[in-house]
Amino acid sequence: MWLLRLLAVLLVITVGVGVVLYALTGKRSYLAFSWRLFRYGIVFALLVFALMFVERLAIIPW
Repeated sequence: MWLLRLLAVLLVITVGVGVVLYALTGKRSYLAFSWRLFRYGIVFALLVFALMFVERLAIIPW
């Protein structure tokens, strides 16, 4: 679980840096990269939450 939290923090930092770089340079590639990374992060988070939900629903013993 600590790995997922670390990845989430790195994602937020990377997206923030991309937005700041766009604000400083005006290059839309930084904004596009940040948006793409944000979307992939949301999809990954939804998949993890779905897996946790299915695990709890199915009562898989670990």
